[in-house]
Amino acid sequence: MGTLILKAATRLLVGLILVFSVYLLFRGHQSPGGGFAGALVAGTAFALFAISEGAAACRRALRIDPRLLTAAGLLTALAAGITAVVANKPFLTGLWWGWGHGAEAHVIIGTPVIFDIGVYLTVLGTILTLVLALEEEA
Repeated sequence: MGTLILKAATRLLVGLILVFSVYLLFRGHQSPGGGFAGALVAGTAFALFAISEGAAACRRALRIDPRLLTAAGLLTALAAGITAVVANKPFLTGLWWGWGHGAEAHVIIGTPVIFDIGVYLTVLGTILTLVLALEEEA
């Protein structure tokens, strides 16, 4: 268990670190970042939380088994690749869809973003599994 100062700092920092992690996730396709870097930053936030509050509190805060995150990430990344195969293109070919009225779409989403989300979930689930196992053993 951490000190009072560490616990207070953790309460302030974890939310900011997680928001920055999601920023890195969605920024990463055009600039440095992406699913892997974003998940490493999110893993840092949860590691800090586990160190200050304990592994049991971290598991309660997560509300989902980290192994399920890993499996969901792998399935999401696979779905992004198979989408191109269904469209009669090579595996992991980027496809984009737009929603909106007229010639300009308001929301555009593509399989590269879906793949990045899959990588994010896979890496985060793996990091959380390792961090929580190490923290519970200590």
